[in-house]
Amino acid sequence: MEINFKPIAFVKNSRSVPTDDHWESIIAEIELAEHIPTEAFSGISTFSHLEIIYHFDKLNKNEMVYAGHPRGNKNYPLTGIFGQRKKDRPNAIGLCTAQLLEHAGRTIKVKYLDAIDGTPVLDIKPVFKEFQPKGEIRQPEWVSDLMKNYW
Repeated sequence: MEINFKPIAFVKNSRSVPTDDHWESIIAEIELAEHIPTEAFSGISTFSHLEIIYHFDKLNKNEMVYAGHPRGNKNYPLTGIFGQRKKDRPNAIGLCTAQLLEHAGRTIKVKYLDAIDGTPVLDIKPVFKEFQPKGEIRQPEWVSDLMKNYW
């Protein structure tokens, strides 16, 4: 089975190359695609955070590896693709919880979105407290080391 998506918006920011660190200073604009009415953003400014689902459209399918050391670092354990968040994924889908900074017409500005300029956005969902994880969040120690310079 094949599933096709049409972008609902596009990312605009200063980063054109997908790099792994220092995303905190990047402010991104997300502008609705022409076929999406402006009203789709009605009420969005009442939320502080949004889940942005996007497509890694620059992914090189030849680089797809289903298991490896995160970021190629042999100090990290061999980990399957579903045990890490790297961009080279089977369906090239990215997901990020971004902070909503501003809404104006057909555009929103967000922080903490790790998508490069021109990235197609597949969906935007407001963050509801009730959908957040229940209980303690657990992760291996290598993740904190890997993420120390990400944001």
